[in-house]
Amino acid sequence: MAVDKFKPLSTALIGSMPRSEKVLKARRMVRAGMMEKEEYMNLVEEQTREIIKMQEELGIDIITSGEIARDNYVSFISEKIGGVIEMTQADMLEYIEDKREFENQLSILDVPAQSIKNAICNDKLVYKGDIVKNELLMVKKYTDKPIKITMPGPYLVTRSMWLYELSKNGYPSKEALGEAVIDIFEKEILEIQKIGVDVIQLDEPVLTEIVFTEGKPRSFMCASLSQRKDPTEELEFATHLISSVIGKINKKLSMSALHVCRGNWSKKEEILLEGPYTPLVELFSKSGCDNLSLEFSTPRAGELKALLADDRINSDIILGLGVLNPRMDEAESVEGIVERAREALKYVKKENLWLNPDCGYATFSNRPVNTYGNIENKIKNMVTAARILRDEC
Repeated sequence: MAVDKFKPLSTALIGSMPRSEKVLKARRMVRAGMMEKEEYMNLVEEQTREIIKMQEELGIDIITSGEIARDNYVSFISEKIGGVIEMTQADMLEYIEDKREFENQLSILDVPAQSIKNAICNDKLVYKGDIVKNELLMVKKYTDKPIKITMPGPYLVTRSMWLYELSKNGYPSKEALGEAVIDIFEKEILEIQKIGVDVIQLDEPVLTEIVFTEGKPRSFMCASLSQRKDPTEELEFATHLISSVIGKINKKLSMSALHVCRGNWSKKEEILLEGPYTPLVELFSKSGCDNLSLEFSTPRAGELKALLADDRINSDIILGLGVLNPRMDEAESVEGIVERAREALKYVKKENLWLNPDCGYATFSNRPVNTYGNIENKIKNMVTAARILRDEC
């Protein structure tokens, strides 16, 4: 995918947007058998169209769907792939070895055990022909602008689905499950590239759990959180999965993007992870991705220089610079965004710098971290900053 297809200093969102109460209620009714799925999807399409219109009116360059039909950023695959069931954190407790530690972590991390769901592998995986394909088709109905489709990354999917007591029915090991996930992703990538998509983004937030928790079972985002794995070994596994899937993307048709953040489920900054990207540079360099969309709006992400001055980072890679904190209500100032981007421009060419929020605004459908009024103000300032920077360059 030629870089010149996109404007220098292009703007894009990362993924999720708050679902309307009407959509959330309809989802509950579908689950209870009180509404037909088609009626629910009509409401999803209605809100998706509104989100696309909002992005276009605010001047966003690359359009995303808002992920309105997804329960959360990864659990939705339980509805898309055979051999996968949905479980709440409370359901998973039965299978966790250290139950007291698990409950303690949920409490510390501000996570309600009943409301957060996981997709768990309990049999051989079966590709049903759609993970994000139908979402992409919906978006293409309402915009002519470049489109970015967001997918949970293969490491996130593998690690979140692996719960030995159930997953052993399909696979003898997490590594064997990972190979099946690669195969599923290859099929889906082929389908969405047939339709036409400009950017394929893989979301891998759990990478920071590996390197910033010193092997402690801190993550609630994955089923295998009771396993204390050596970080080097785990990063090698993640690198294999991510690079294998990115290798399936035809770069002549789509740009590949890798998104990494430090968690986005709570507005309590003090409980979220912190640390520079340095331990992940080797993975970034071996991933083969064209675009790194990274959290950078808070001091928790470390210094830009620590990442961008590293010789292992390909000079042609595009940096999607996180300049908006989705959990903060106040809009970042235009001047502050411009200064942050100017700092990045010391290390990357203007053609290789994009601006985006750190993460989505509603990682979990029933726990958005912001409201549309605030979100629009923040996006407006980001787009204004991009225009100022283009004029400067």
